[in-house]
Amino acid sequence: MQNIMSVQFNCLSFRPPYAGLVLNGVKTVETRWRPLLVAMENQTLAIHIAQRDWEGDEWRAVLSGSLGMDRDQIQDLLESGERFGRGVVAGLVDVGETWQCPTSLQGEELGQLEQSAVLIGLQEKHLTHLFNPRWLKAPLSARGGCDLWTVEIPNELLP
Repeated sequence: MQNIMSVQFNCLSFRPPYAGLVLNGVKTVETRWRPLLVAMENQTLAIHIAQRDWEGDEWRAVLSGSLGMDRDQIQDLLESGERFGRGVVAGLVDVGETWQCPTSLQGEELGQLEQSAVLIGLQEKHLTHLFNPRWLKAPLSARGGCDLWTVEIPNELLP
């Protein structure tokens, strides 16, 4: 039974810098090799900031390339994404439609999706539209989980 002093959400761990990029509205498409978020359509997802960094720096190439950010803008964005630290539930985002990116997708359409995902090489991945990101009023310390897991967020932390 759910406590009326808190709200239960499905939660997903994101490695930095992607958690901050989602919560700051830069990353609006999540990518997975399987349709993990398909059942979450039209629901709110809690965002957990993992302890370990994302391996690779494709995100930096997208931010400085197609998004045209300079080094200072990228650094400000990264610092904003780390405002609550790591190992915490930091915010919420609404989940939209999930679809599979076709292998035939190329050119401008693929480039726009890569910009929205802040990642390259999307063919065959399952893409999920994310919208309405919002930071919690304060971080909620939590151990991350694999795939989707549930978290109770106290009402006073909700945006």
